[in-house]
Amino acid sequence: MNRTDELRTARIDSLVTPTELAQRYPVSSSVASHVTDSRRRIEKILNGEDPRLLVVIGPCSIHDLNAAMEYATQLQAQRQKHQARLEIVMRTYFEKPRTVVGWKGLISDPDLNGSYRVNYGLELARRLLLQVNELGVPTATEFLDMVTGQFIADLISWGAIGARTTESQIHREMASALSCP
Repeated sequence: MNRTDELRTARIDSLVTPTELAQRYPVSSSVASHVTDSRRRIEKILNGEDPRLLVVIGPCSIHDLNAAMEYATQLQAQRQKHQARLEIVMRTYFEKPRTVVGWKGLISDPDLNGSYRVNYGLELARRLLLQVNELGVPTATEFLDMVTGQFIADLISWGAIGARTTESQIHREMASALSCP
């Protein structure tokens, strides 16, 4: 009998569920309050109710967790210094939209070697988001698909839909469903 399935793909491990990952790496009440308060501040800025400037800043994508934490620590100092004029949010993008072949990001390939250990990538992303939020730094990310957000959206203060997907109906629907501005 001829094979008709998985002709261009390889089998992978089952994906951890969002509930399982959240239970492994739960959001503390202080982090939940921080995310909620950050979202409110960002919404007020976007609605013109707060005159401060929203600044989403950080690396193109996260690949070195130690460097990301060092950056977050330095960013927290700048947040405190400029809080009267700026709402500084750390860019924590874990996926890279690709129109050509290339590394697709920490969640897809956390080892940067084509092994595609997605469960491990999701774990690293969630752990980092918890740590950054524990420092008091709000986080931002780009949501590329309907799946990944289920694992990390509770830790995101500002979400983006990228230029490659702004015209996609499913991405507009997803943006409407997200709890973050």
